[in-house]
Order: sequence, then structure tokens, then C-alpha cells
Amino acid sequence: MYRPVLLVIAHGSRDPRHAETVHALARRVRSLRPGLRVETGFLDFNAPSVPGVLERLAAEGVRDVVALPLLLTRAFHAKADIPAVLRAAPAALRIRQAAVLGPSPLLLSALEQRLYEAGLDPADKSSTGVVLASAGSSDPEAIAVIAEIAREWRLTGWCAVRPAFASASLPRTEDAVRALRAVPGVRQVAVAPYVLAPGFLPDRIARGAAEADVLADVLGPAPEVARLLVRRYDETYAPDTCPVAPLARIPALA
Repeated sequence: MYRPVLLVIAHGSRDPRHAETVHALARRVRSLRPGLRVETGFLDFNAPSVPGVLERLAAEGVRDVVALPLLLTRAFHAKADIPAVLRAAPAALRIRQAAVLGPSPLLLSALEQRLYEAGLDPADKSSTGVVLASAGSSDPEAIAVIAEIAREWRLTGWCAVRPAFASASLPRTEDAVRALRAVPGVRQVAVAPYVLAPGFLPDRIARGAAEADVLADVLGPAPEVARLLVRRYDETYAPDTCPVAPLARIPALA
């Protein structure tokens, strides 16, 4: 059966762990969907660049691409940077931009699993306060989404969940940790980084978690994240909707 190429678009980082994590996630997606061609491209710092991948695909005769932003919220990169790059792609390519990954119950499951892997006892969930630590954004929509995710996650049995941000917004991780110490019923505090790959801002989150009892790892190539990428691909592409018009002539999918 015909399938468009899946192009996973990551931000990129000078930290080599970032690209390594993105490639590991792409490998996990390939294992979940044998036969699906999965490419990775970066907006900055790392190779291959998104324009470079698109040029290569067009030269190979590929016609249909699902471009999936490796982003957890719909902020500037998803609204502006990525659509601009895709509109500059070779005219022969027909591209659909998939929705960003978050919010999703699968991400909450991955966050929780990372906390348990870091040593949190599931039996202590009801007495644990969790800091949902995001990279941060100047986009009010993205900040509101993080706050809503924290509220929804609290309803799954945690004593309390507070959002925090490594940049652009407040509170910082360390401030949220201290605030949770004062919440009635909280016996320990855990920090769950709501980020996909290591880098400068995740390291800042880790430093801010110095006074926490538990610090989870980044989401990385978690099985739940890989399943979510496949889901976003499937939501964007269906046999009765491809081929599609070039991106410049259709709205990006939200």
C-alpha cells in the first residue's frame, strides 16, 4: 500500500544528545511501522536540515510527505517556522503538516513511567507533588496548554501538580518545587520534564530540581512517544485523502 514519507522535524541543538535522542525515536517509529519510510530533519544546529531532506526526497522522485513537528505544544515553531520551511520546499512535493504531539494521554503515560523509572513508588502517588517542567514559551496559547495539562494530570491521582518553565515564563522549576513543599498532604516532590530530548533547557530544569526528591528523565524515545508519532501520522494521512494539494495551497493541520 502506498504511504507518504514521514518527515520528523526536530528543533536541533548544539548538545549532541539531542540529535541522538531524535534518531533513537525515529528508529522506534520504524520498528512500530515496518515499511514506512521515516526521515529526520532539523531546523537548526544539526544535519540534515529540513530543506536538505526535502530537496533529496524530491530528487528521488518522492511526491507525498507528512511533516511531523517534534514539538509538545503549538507555539512559534509550529505556527511560523515550520510552515515557512515547508512552503519553500520543491514544488513537486505534496506536503501535509501534522499536528504537534501534545497534549495527549500517551504523553502523560510516558511522563508517569519516567517518574517510576527514576525511583518513584507508584504506591506513593497520592502523597506526591509533581512539577510539570516545560521548556517554556512566549506564546500564551502554549503556556495555557501546559497549565491545563497539569490540571488534568492532577486528576489521575497525584496529590498536586504544578507547571513550571525553564524559560520565557514563570514559575521556574525550583520555585514550583518549594511551593509544593507547602501543599498539605505532599510528602515528597518529583520533577517530570515535559521535554523530548536533552539540551540546554532540560539541563536548566535538572538544576532547578536540586531540592526535589525525584527527577525523571526526558521523554526521549519512550514507547508511548513513538506510538504517538505513528498516531499523528495516521491522523494526517489516510488513503482516501492523498495525494493532497501542495502545502502552500492548503492550511496546515492544527
